Amino acid sequence: MKNDVGKVYFVGAGPSDPGLLTVKGLQVLQRAQVVIYDALIGPGICGLIPQTAEKIPVGKRSGRHSVEQEQINRLILEQAQKGRCVVRLKGGDPFVFGRGGEELELLLERHIPYEIVPGVTSAVAVPAYAGIPVTYRGLSSSLHILTGHRKQMEPPDMDFDALVRVGGTYVCLMGMSALHEIVTGFLQAGMPTDMPAAVIEQGTGAGQRAVITELALLEKEVSEQNSKLRLLL
Repeated sequence: MKNDVGKVYFVGAGPSDPGLLTVKGLQVLQRAQVVIYDALIGPGICGLIPQTAEKIPVGKRSGRHSVEQEQINRLILEQAQKGRCVVRLKGGDPFVFGRGGEELELLLERHIPYEIVPGVTSAVAVPAYAGIPVTYRGLSSSLHILTGHRKQMEPPDMDFDALVRVGGTYVCLMGMSALHEIVTGFLQAGMPTDMPAAVIEQGTGAGQRAVITELALLEKEVSEQNSKLRLLL
């Protein structure tokens, strides 16, 4: 007798490089009947989706949401209720600022089978590709993963004083739009002006760019690099 309810796999695709997709993630993806994927999924990963699978983009970019989160949650549920093998393909790791927990709640309410396939988080992989270890004996023994995403131009929700007191390495995902507030917040909280800092764009992809400098100079050097790039284009 056919099972009327399918199963949902939340698969972390990693930051961009298809080589960082886990073996289990690839195995699950190859069995998928429908793949619901984000805008941050790179073309290399998209190329691994089976041709027989239905592909549903639900891409979200900062300030430009093609599908609202509630609709995505409902879509995942509806596809599973059709008895299909559903892969919810998410950039990085599903549970690191990926809203995977929110998407899981509705499935739990309806007793839909699911499985989490963790992915390589960009918070670690992207700095590594730029030659930056996020921990280093004698220098940094802790890692703090933050989000620079903000709503309606509000300042980032960060306690800079507490972060500076704790110490360690700070990785701020989706932080470009709030770069000024982040740099200013750390400096005003007492972070040394010569603290090493970096901005990395298109991490692990072919177009990865990095600006590595001191905290107090970060905004200026990012602006200069962007100006040079515009001239080249």
